[in-house]
Amino acid sequence: MVPAEPADLVLDSELPLAPELAPSRDLPLDPESAPGWDLPLDLELALSRDLPLDPGSVPGRELPLAPVRPRAGARRPPRHLADLPLAERRAAVAGLGEPPFRAVQLSRHFFGRFTDSPAEMSDLPLATRDSLAQALLPRLLSAERELSCDGGTTRKTLWRAFDGALVESVLMRYPDRVTMCVSSQAGCGMACPFCATGQAGLTRNLSTAEIVAQVVAGARLLAAGEVPGGPGRVSNVVFMGMGEPLANYASVVAAVRRLTEPVPEGMGISQRSVTVSTVGLVPAIARLAAEDLSVTLAISLHAPDDALRDTLVPVNRRWKVAEVLAAGWDYAAVTGRRVSIEYALIRDINDQAWRADLLGSLLAERLAHVNLIPLNPTPGSKWTASRPAAQREFVRRLQAHGVPVTVRDTRGREIDGACGQLAASVA
Repeated sequence: MVPAEPADLVLDSELPLAPELAPSRDLPLDPESAPGWDLPLDLELALSRDLPLDPGSVPGRELPLAPVRPRAGARRPPRHLADLPLAERRAAVAGLGEPPFRAVQLSRHFFGRFTDSPAEMSDLPLATRDSLAQALLPRLLSAERELSCDGGTTRKTLWRAFDGALVESVLMRYPDRVTMCVSSQAGCGMACPFCATGQAGLTRNLSTAEIVAQVVAGARLLAAGEVPGGPGRVSNVVFMGMGEPLANYASVVAAVRRLTEPVPEGMGISQRSVTVSTVGLVPAIARLAAEDLSVTLAISLHAPDDALRDTLVPVNRRWKVAEVLAAGWDYAAVTGRRVSIEYALIRDINDQAWRADLLGSLLAERLAHVNLIPLNPTPGSKWTASRPAAQREFVRRLQAHGVPVTVRDTRGREIDGACGQLAASVA
């Protein structure tokens, strides 16, 4: 089947795209959030330095994305053992004048028993428990608020970091698995207009340990039987919370390793049960493919044509649909892992039958799966989820192209914990 529109696609004239929701191509680099940065840096350099990215500094596709430098006086999170591979933890413990094997003991408590409380570490000498915990197990996140729905099996936590930054994570318990949706940044700089996180802007990257701590906190609740269904364990982790994971590359990859390495190195979650999402940072996708990991790559596509995706996912002005998908196919070829194509269905915006056909033609015979997401409501948005009939037709047309497709369960919508709703608000 072929799309009903010509190949050189343009925005449909009838689409109700409000001008104020279409990101400008002329937004300058915010001097308040990036003091001292006058010129945009090449993205590969930004990725190598693990700097957050600001798509607003991209007036045209010919310019690279620019990093947003942390505000003057910004401090790094305290060092935590989850920031370090086990060999470096041993060295850190030795530097404190303790036998290196204490690092293994501390690691087993944190990654295996999910505790950072010295009082629970009876295998450590009483005289050194507090000092070791203070040096390598500082409390990085404090629960500011918790909300639950689905009979308590969906639980969203608002966390406050050491510097006041706010992030959210969501625990979702199903009959056959428990999934933790974690944040990789406080806020997000990708500026997607249908996403509450993107509209809030970027505060900063999270450290490796701040990411891991979200999962450990969920594991602690499950182990204690505090989530309906009895004691359990985290089986899946999805980097689909706040932030663009691949714009915080080093911390995210290190977090994946901590989460998947066996105890005491890490938590022992299967790599195949970890999903890393991205809006399409092509150089970072290529870099991830070379990491020798078996995680699932999820590409937040949301439109099969550049004309619409330039608006829905502003980073598309730098890397077009064809480039993003090509990077995905390269990832699939290297890893053997099926790529998940995330597609938020927005009423009368991207749910037309011809767009389903175009998407199907792009994905046919590829190692890919489409995850359709009925748009979740966000404050101030004029957009809403597709009509049921349009959603069914979209699914039918993708299946006609032989493309596997599912419609995501919108769990957590009642507590603003569903896809695109995380805003880390204390209100």
